[in-house]
Amino acid sequence: MPITLKKNKISLQLVYTAVCFILTSATAFAQAPVQRKVDGIIAKINNHIVLRSDLEFGYQQYLAQTKQQPNNNLKCEVLKSLVQDKLLLARAEVDSVTVEETMVTNELDRRVEYLTAQAGGAERLEQYYNKSIKQLKDDLRRTVREQMVMQKMQSEITSKVTVTPKEIKRYFSTIPADSLPYFSSEVELGQIVKFAQISKTQKQKARQQLEDLKKRILAGEDFATLAKQYSQDPGSAAAGGELGFFKKKELVPEYEAAALRLEPGQMSNVIESQFGFHLIQLIERKGQEFNTRHILLKPETATVDMEEAIVALDSIRTLIKSDSITFAKAAKDNSDDKATKDNGGILQNRNDGSTYISMEQVDPSIFFVIDTMEVGDITKPLPYVTEDGKQAVRILYLKAKSTPHQANLTDDYQRIATAAINQKREKAVDDWFKKNFDTVFIEIDPEFDSCKVLQLTQ
Repeated sequence: MPITLKKNKISLQLVYTAVCFILTSATAFAQAPVQRKVDGIIAKINNHIVLRSDLEFGYQQYLAQTKQQPNNNLKCEVLKSLVQDKLLLARAEVDSVTVEETMVTNELDRRVEYLTAQAGGAERLEQYYNKSIKQLKDDLRRTVREQMVMQKMQSEITSKVTVTPKEIKRYFSTIPADSLPYFSSEVELGQIVKFAQISKTQKQKARQQLEDLKKRILAGEDFATLAKQYSQDPGSAAAGGELGFFKKKELVPEYEAAALRLEPGQMSNVIESQFGFHLIQLIERKGQEFNTRHILLKPETATVDMEEAIVALDSIRTLIKSDSITFAKAAKDNSDDKATKDNGGILQNRNDGSTYISMEQVDPSIFFVIDTMEVGDITKPLPYVTEDGKQAVRILYLKAKSTPHQANLTDDYQRIATAAINQKREKAVDDWFKKNFDTVFIEIDPEFDSCKVLQLTQ
């Protein structure tokens, strides 16, 4: 559990995560969809609003995540955080803080891919929401963009916040002895990941299949009919491959570049993107927007490609064990996992950002492997599936393992430092809100006067 002096304080990120629960949590598929009924505006912040249903949804999800009992003070904290979120967005508009649409698209694609994997496939996801993948992305795009803008604003507010060793010790000394958490056995784990690579033969097979489809279309067959039959894009295949209108920089660069070179009705050559191979037809241009249809084919990963990844990691493991290279250097140079490769391959605790992970939180598929390892050991290559459904192989490194203990500066310095700087960042954000509350128009429904939303400290 994270060390904190403010156990009831609700962080902006936590509340926003609750509001965007279906975007980030696999458990969304074990619940009935939550319908957001437009049942009245309870707060206005410049051009942004908070609905009563926003508050109820965020409140219920927060209770579900934290297992706390319902009470009005918590609901007030959720409302305050929602208002603060909208203030961030309002100030972002004033300060011209934006995010690139390509970044929004990439993040949206990543989240929908994760949801698809958790749902058990694109077809099940579409059935669950009764929407196509494209409709789901259209519905979620604004939410994802706003979340990214908020994160960028908070990063700018806290970018210069640092913490000294003296401040870390002072922070720890203020925690009452009976409030210090007791940590069960924890581990520091490193990983080097290799994704299963698609062979040249498989790529050529997909490319040739699209070339053959192009010949059939040029010979008179209908593009849309063939897209329905062959395209592996679950979001557009049923619509004959049609994507709808997009602006520049909203689609991956390779696709956009090929599409914008076409005239209406014209087909592209076969092009490759991160999603696979495409055959594109431009349907219409309208101002700065364009509408296309495409046939997407995704080469499948073969067993031989997994074997190549295993051989590569086996060689890397041998070099590390012979002290020819450090694990951190090997991870930086070879790992395909962007989240850990620049951090020495070390996995982070999702709860508090530290590098120590409780054995209770270790992935069950590797629990017994880790439990039998000695500090410094490196596993042989282990096949696994990433969160977004990719086939991969990894080697795991047990950097450290702690015995159960009560929090202290010697064993838990990095965790305490993280808690200390997070507290300092929270104060920086609170100070920013105090300074900027008067710079935007804010109106709260009188029903919530008792929440004292405009008072940032109670």
